[in-house]
Amino acid sequence: MAALSTLLTLADSRLPTGGHVHSGGVEEAITSRLVVDLATLEAYLRRRIRTSGLVSASVAAAVHRGDLTVAAADAETDARTPAPAARHASRAQGRGLLRLARRVWPAAEWDALGARPHLAVTAGRVGSVSELEPEQTALSIVYTTMTGTATAAQRLLALDPADVAAITFGLAQLCEQTAEQASARLADLSDPLLDELAERHSHRERPLFVS
Repeated sequence: MAALSTLLTLADSRLPTGGHVHSGGVEEAITSRLVVDLATLEAYLRRRIRTSGLVSASVAAAVHRGDLTVAAADAETDARTPAPAARHASRAQGRGLLRLARRVWPAAEWDALGARPHLAVTAGRVGSVSELEPEQTALSIVYTTMTGTATAAQRLLALDPADVAAITFGLAQLCEQTAEQASARLADLSDPLLDELAERHSHRERPLFVS
């Protein structure tokens, strides 16, 4: 039961890790008219889950199990994140989670992660320290990949929160399937569109979200 409570807390959008200032590329997708309504938002969320969500979750699960060292996981994440802007966003969120983890589990060894670890690397270590299962760690990454982007789109498009919540409920099974896939093996793919959106956003004047 304690593990379930930890999982719910890690998946809570109120967790003070800085994730609320990142849109997962949806701000640029909205600006580019790729996401304009609920239907296109759902399609975007599915794409995020199946690509960046899967990859990040697979790295986190590998770190959790001890299959990858911190240095190896950092390098694997860099290799799977071609866009510099996306790498920067990942490290910013990883640093935010690490800052929180140091307070919640002060007795754990965190120095090996360095000052700016990727989010997936930090999440993997947090999952291990908090005694979650690797698949639960993967699920937390997949789920927050979806909900962070969904919440940003809700704000940017002034969507009905109930409609957006209904979409996220509808994607629950996909999140669980993706987490199961991620916990089984290290995923090796990227999404050129999401990389392009991340880079475009980094050069935009006065964006509302960092990424």
